[in-house]
Amino acid sequence: MPSPTLTFWGAAGTVTGSRFLVETAASRVLVDAGLHQGPRELRRLDREGIPLDATALDGVVLTHAHLDHCGYLPRLVRDGLDAPVLCTDGTAELAAIVLRDSAHLQEEDAAYAAESGYSLHATPLPLYDRADAERTIPLLRPVPLHDPVPLTDDVTVVLRSAGHILGASTALVEAAGARVLFSGDLGRPHHPLVPPREDPPAADVVVVESTYGDRRHPDPATAPPGGVLADAVRRTVARGGSVLVPAFAIDRTELVLLRLGELMAQGLVPTVPVFVDSPMALAALDVYRRVLGRLDPGVLPPAWDAETFGVPDLRTVRSAAESQALNDPRRPCVVVSASGMATGGRVVHHLAHQLPDPRHCVVLTGYQAAGTRGRDLLEGARQLKMHGRYVPVRAEVVHDPSFSVHADADELVAWLARCPEPPMTVFVVHGEPPASEALSARVADELGWCAVVPRLGERVRLDRPDRPGAGGLSRPG
Repeated sequence: MPSPTLTFWGAAGTVTGSRFLVETAASRVLVDAGLHQGPRELRRLDREGIPLDATALDGVVLTHAHLDHCGYLPRLVRDGLDAPVLCTDGTAELAAIVLRDSAHLQEEDAAYAAESGYSLHATPLPLYDRADAERTIPLLRPVPLHDPVPLTDDVTVVLRSAGHILGASTALVEAAGARVLFSGDLGRPHHPLVPPREDPPAADVVVVESTYGDRRHPDPATAPPGGVLADAVRRTVARGGSVLVPAFAIDRTELVLLRLGELMAQGLVPTVPVFVDSPMALAALDVYRRVLGRLDPGVLPPAWDAETFGVPDLRTVRSAAESQALNDPRRPCVVVSASGMATGGRVVHHLAHQLPDPRHCVVLTGYQAAGTRGRDLLEGARQLKMHGRYVPVRAEVVHDPSFSVHADADELVAWLARCPEPPMTVFVVHGEPPASEALSARVADELGWCAVVPRLGERVRLDRPDRPGAGGLSRPG
């Protein structure tokens, strides 16, 4: 019988575009189906697609609802996918929001490109549309944590908490007897709003993320009073400016609001209006409120308030006209808007208007992938190109890494070390090459395990060579 295999169709050599194909003699299962973000050559991979027949997939497993893990699903549906998509309840609720928003932005960006004439294509088309997203959402099939769920006759899936965002999970896929564990995006040891990550189960192969595989998160004790965010808000308000926070709509917005509420309650920053300007973020806030409202209040942070997340003057921005008014704030305020790496959404319009004004400040929260506007700002860009025009960067730009909900290098190694038995191979993905190579070296040096950074499109066997009929270890493809 042919050996079960794993093919890396995304998140290999880059942080985004998570797509991993598990195949047996009888089944084809995709783990995550994410969009690439960053340079054009990466985003082109989404247009080129995965070299497989979407109609032949028996199922998809989603580790969580971030766009780079679920955003390719509607394209698969457009291409004929009609199979269950296993995930947690939280992921199903949040993914529905993400996919609808992504489809809307795909259509909007294509229309804007056609109208403005800055696209290289005569007739810009979206990767998928809202109809594709609506056909995708009914395929989401929530399953409980810890329960073995048969996806096909020879593939079973078990999800466990990853501690990353609401609903995030690791996924143990048992395929024709071979056990492969996918970390998804692994959270830090503590998250103020979601359950902690769980220890890894025994597996023959582990596929682990490496977003922060070459660095440690900063020690909070070395930050200014209240942290980087508080320092930036104090300084910006004092000069009459406003703070713009590009923030992911899922989880990052919630954490930024919670932190602002704590800082204002402690008197560490002035109480100014805080605007949430992202339709997707507002929908996600409702999901967090509903899910967290079912928990014991004793496990939630002291500043937690279901309506305001602890922010005294929280304001929601729903219409395009309200959003446009924030392009030129009339008095100091904080604007939290998606996307988190400034790759699209309303935050791009705010940046275009506010970056030329030195009174204002942009606070980048967490990881900024190569090729994104967020990374350009982080690296000191003097101008950014948005909607076909260059905009000068005169506003202050600061980076607050304390919001990251990705495990750092030490935390990743510590999590792997808790595997009940050494895996045959650890495949290091979801990182820029230096980060993946650094984590791979640490796994080999400190744990003594075989660790590999796979190539895009590489296929490997999942069966152990010591099992009957395995025939030895190889890396086909």
